[in-house]
Amino acid sequence: MKTSIELDGQVFETNLNKPTDLSIPLSSTDKNPLAWYLNKPKIYPVHDGNWVAKVSEGAAVNFNTIQFNPHAHGTHTECLGHISEKFHSVHDVLNRYFFKAKLISLTPKEKNEDQIIDREMLKGKLSNREAEAVIIRTLPNSEEKLSKNHSHSNWPFLTGKAAEYLVECGVDHLLIDLPSVDKEKDDGKLSAHHSFWQFPENPRHHATITELIFASDDLPDAYYLLNLNFARFVNDAAPSRPVVYPLF
Repeated sequence: MKTSIELDGQVFETNLNKPTDLSIPLSSTDKNPLAWYLNKPKIYPVHDGNWVAKVSEGAAVNFNTIQFNPHAHGTHTECLGHISEKFHSVHDVLNRYFFKAKLISLTPKEKNEDQIIDREMLKGKLSNREAEAVIIRTLPNSEEKLSKNHSHSNWPFLTGKAAEYLVECGVDHLLIDLPSVDKEKDDGKLSAHHSFWQFPENPRHHATITELIFASDDLPDAYYLLNLNFARFVNDAAPSRPVVYPLF
């Protein structure tokens, strides 16, 4: 069933019965994606003496403790508190959760020993005020991303100028299928993070970066209604579940 919705002053139709989840499930298995040199998450039942909080072992309920890092273990959304000395929590950032988004697919270009996404590549895919959110799918794309260990892989990344271009285009929410918009080992420069949040010169407290998403090839490059939501952790980042719906 189609529903009308107003986004950024424009009225669109969407079908809320046709969602596509861009998040990667978090599990305590070897299939969980990894980054930043951490081991897999831990999910285990509480123990109290001889009592184990697991129904299969006689308990009335399953009662698990979960240990994970949002930046390293799955789809997560972060705010500028990720790079600021002063604490800022991602749970305070959004006052609405639906946005007009554009999904674009890009093949990073080789530069020395790196693979980069630069300003010129984005200019060919995005113009001013097209969308409030941009979802970047890097090519080649495969389901390997759902379980990949990214540590020491020197993944592709955005240049600082590319991130600046997104800001110029009015993009407030950046989503990407990599562990970071920045180079894995860059001596702490984090130029894309700084440029996108315009930090510290003109900090964009309302802007977010979502990393480690997965957009399957079944989803065409197009405009979508994005529902961006995440757990209310008092932290610079939280596990998130971005969901998109077709726009007509």
